Amino acid sequence: MRRPTHHVSAQGNHRITRRRFTKLAAAGTSALLAAPGIVRARNLNDKLNIAVIGAGGRGGSNTNSVKSENIVALCDVYQPAVDKAGERFPEAKKFADFRKVFERPQDFDAVVVSTCEHTHAMATMLALKHKKHVYCEKPLTHDVYEARQIRLAAKEAGTTTHMGIQIHAGENYRRVVELIQSGAIGAVTEAHVWVGRAWGLQSKEAAEKNGDRWYYTERPTESMPVPEGLNWDLWIGPAPMRPFHEAYFPGPKWYRWWDFGNGTMSDLGSHWNDLPFWALKLEYPLTIEAGGPPPHPEIAPASMWAKYEYGARADLPPVTMTWYQGEEKPQIWKDGGIPQWGSGALFIGEKGMLLADYGKHVLLPEEKFADFKGPDPFIPRVASHHQEWLDACKAGQQTSADFHYAGLLTEANHLGNVAYRVGKKLDWDPVKLSATNAPEAAPLLRCPYREGWELMK
Repeated sequence: MRRPTHHVSAQGNHRITRRRFTKLAAAGTSALLAAPGIVRARNLNDKLNIAVIGAGGRGGSNTNSVKSENIVALCDVYQPAVDKAGERFPEAKKFADFRKVFERPQDFDAVVVSTCEHTHAMATMLALKHKKHVYCEKPLTHDVYEARQIRLAAKEAGTTTHMGIQIHAGENYRRVVELIQSGAIGAVTEAHVWVGRAWGLQSKEAAEKNGDRWYYTERPTESMPVPEGLNWDLWIGPAPMRPFHEAYFPGPKWYRWWDFGNGTMSDLGSHWNDLPFWALKLEYPLTIEAGGPPPHPEIAPASMWAKYEYGARADLPPVTMTWYQGEEKPQIWKDGGIPQWGSGALFIGEKGMLLADYGKHVLLPEEKFADFKGPDPFIPRVASHHQEWLDACKAGQQTSADFHYAGLLTEANHLGNVAYRVGKKLDWDPVKLSATNAPEAAPLLRCPYREGWELMK
């Protein structure tokens, strides 16, 4: 499926100098990345040979969603996860180190990456460099620099890519995008997104109230025995080494630690910020500011907010988008000006408002829109998020959540965390990949790797 929201420049038929091309490519502009990669189409009845990197947990679910194809390789740093998956796919080769999977790239056509966040880019880049189709769980990468590099590598590879933001395929999201883009509420100048999840750094009382079962305020100092079958060195991967502790494994406990994840912002932000990002055709923010409790050097916050300013896009006006998590909520929500949904996305336009969550939406004020009839559907519907990727791989097309789109979304989400951790409103230069007024942000934009690890380029 080809995305209809990218447009070639009016100068698209003119020659572009090498210098201009390099500058635009570095920024990843939609003018150059608009066209899907040229992928050789194949018979839609043919089965893809798929290598699965990250076979347990979320990886098990992703594997189940692509089981219609040939699963030829299974990789996980936790041997019991590989063994369990191998019971369903006994012909698949088994690995612990994903780098070993790529020693025989001729064995597979596509890769599903479902590792922890801090190794997403490592595995994904290897797949792209070997010109494989790639499905990667959200968030696409661990930092802003990786997101940019993956996006550029995907363009060069020309294969079919897809980030795991499953709700993106749903009817509700697609209908909301159609309503916003067809002008149902007029020009949108504000968007607000909030999620009720409050996991991360907070008081013990708040953690108990918010159902946070993995409560920590500092890095554990004690070491625990490494579980049998877990290769801890490979699990750590490019992150700084530390002793094993149950604070990180098993389960999604790792996502609140900055060395391995980015907290709720990059996790749920991938799903919820997807809606305004898609509907409002967002790319690079001009500025980003954020707030909340004082940032912790090790642990992501349970509650925070981040505000983005975007400039005009084609015929769309400047817009602000604000993210809230945990205890933070939009003022209009606090004042009772809208239904107080636990999580939601609110668009404020010149003619009204649209409020949405994963499965429903409403135009506000409701009495004004009682007889409103929206546009006929114009965004193609898909059977499922995973099936969209599989079909696109075989048809030689791109998906609606390819690494160009997903890379931009991931960059923006990470920038919200960077602004929060730096404690300063950032002026963003997307070409230089730099917060021009905050050089102290640089180590957060590009995290250093442990010796022996690098992002293949």
